[in-house]
Amino acid sequence: MRKHIITSILVGVFINFNTQTMRTSLFVFLFVLLNSCAQPQKQTSKTAILITNATVIDVNKGTVIEKQQIVVDSGKIKKITNTIKNPEEYTTSINAEGKYIIPGLAEMHAHIPRPPVSKERIKEVLFLYLSNGITTIRGMLGHTSHLELKQHAVSKKIISPRIFTSSPSLNGNSVKTKEEAIAKITAYQKEGYDFLKIHPGITKDVFDQIVKTAHEIGIPFSGHVPVDVGIKHAMESKYASIDHIDGFLEGLVPESENVNPKDNGFFGYNFTQLADTTKIDGLVQLAFDNNVWIVPTQSLFERWFAPISADELLKDPEMVYMPASTLENWKQRKNRYTEENPNFNTKQWQQFISIRRILLKKLHDSGHKVLLGSDAPQLFNVPGFSIHHEIDGMIKTGLTPLDILQSATIRPAVFLNKEDTFGQIKEGLDADLVVLDTNPLENIQALKQVSGVMVRGIWISKKTIDQKLKKIAQNALNN
Repeated sequence: MRKHIITSILVGVFINFNTQTMRTSLFVFLFVLLNSCAQPQKQTSKTAILITNATVIDVNKGTVIEKQQIVVDSGKIKKITNTIKNPEEYTTSINAEGKYIIPGLAEMHAHIPRPPVSKERIKEVLFLYLSNGITTIRGMLGHTSHLELKQHAVSKKIISPRIFTSSPSLNGNSVKTKEEAIAKITAYQKEGYDFLKIHPGITKDVFDQIVKTAHEIGIPFSGHVPVDVGIKHAMESKYASIDHIDGFLEGLVPESENVNPKDNGFFGYNFTQLADTTKIDGLVQLAFDNNVWIVPTQSLFERWFAPISADELLKDPEMVYMPASTLENWKQRKNRYTEENPNFNTKQWQQFISIRRILLKKLHDSGHKVLLGSDAPQLFNVPGFSIHHEIDGMIKTGLTPLDILQSATIRPAVFLNKEDTFGQIKEGLDADLVVLDTNPLENIQALKQVSGVMVRGIWISKKTIDQKLKKIAQNALNN
C-alpha cells in the first residue's frame, strides 16, 4: 500500500514538469525510492547466538562492564551493546545474568598426546583443557600428528582449543652437529611448526647454529636452557620464552664458586645454597632488554618436586580423569625425585622455592612478560585442571588476580602476535569466551566455577561439560 501511494503521488508530480532535465532527475529519484521501499528488512542470522545481560571483564583495564548483550556469529564476536533489537529473533540465546564473562584462557606450556595414544584419548585431553576455559594451548613437544590436529581444530573438524605447536625436541641426542641443526630447523619451519622446542644437552656451538638458522628463516625458539649455554647467553640469543625459569638459579652462582654446571640438579636445586640473590636484578634486566618472556610452570616445583607426598596429591579430585597406569607412574617418579633422593630436604626446598618466587615476581614486575603455563600433563598436573595449581603458586608469589588473568589472555595474544584474533572480549575477535559464576577480579578462584565455555563460536554448556567429564572419568577407570 505504501509503495502504491508513493508511486501515485510521484507520478502525479512528475507529469507536471515540462523540462527534460527535471523529468530525468525525478525519474532517478523515483527509481531509487521505489527500490529502497522494495528491499526487505534485514533478518537476524539463523546461526547467530545472543548472550544476554552479561558482566564483561575488561582484561586490559581490570574493570567490569555490566548488562552487556553479545552477538556471536560465524565464530566471531559481532556486536557488544547495551541493548539489542528483537532479541526474540535469535534461535540460540544464553542468559548470562549474574554471570561474568572473560576471554578464553591460554595454557602456554601444554602437552598434547601423540600416537600410539588413541585418537579418542587425544580428544579427551583436549576437552579437559576446554572444560577449564582453556581455548588456546601452546604444545611444547611437537609431533607430525599435531600439525594435522592443529588444522582440524581450525576447521572445527574437532572441538579443540586453538593449537600452537612446537617442533619435535631439539636436544643433545637429536641434534649433535651444526649441519644437523641447519637441516632439521629448515625442515621444521617448512613443515609448519610454529616454533622450535629447546631441550637440555645441546652443546654451545650447535646451539649457536640453531639460533643463527632460526633467526635467518624466521622461526622462534623456546623452552629449556642447556647447561653448556647458560642463562646469560641464552637470553642474549633472544629466546621467545624461557620456560620453567630454567637456568636462572644457576646464573646466580658466583664464578668464584667454580662449580661444575652439570652438577646443578633439578633446575638448579643443588646450587640453592650457593645462589647470590643480589644478582637477580641483573638477570631480570637482561630478560627485559632481550624481550624474553617467562613461562614459570611453578606448580611443578610446588607439587612434583616438593615435600608433599604422592598419596596426598593423588587425593585431588581431578585425578579421576587420568588412567591408573599414569597415576602409578607419577607416584614412582615423584618418589625418585624426593623421598628417595638423598639431596632433597625440606629446608633447602624452602630456600629454593623462595628464590624462584622472588625471581618470578621481579620478572613480572620488570615488564609484565609472564605467561600462564603449568606443564600438563607432567607429574600430578592434569590437563586443564593444573592451571589452578599454577595460579595458586602465582598468588603466593605476589601476583594479583588481574596479573594472572592478563597472563592467560591478552599477553599470550601479544606474545603470539594474535591480538587481532583473541585475548579480549572485543568486536571482531574470535568468540572465545568463558562464563563464570563469580568475579575473578575479586577472587581468582572464580576460574574454577565455569558455567560454560565458547570456543570460536561453539557453545559448550555446563551440562555438556559435566556429562563429558563423567565419561572421561569412566574411560580412565577402565584403562
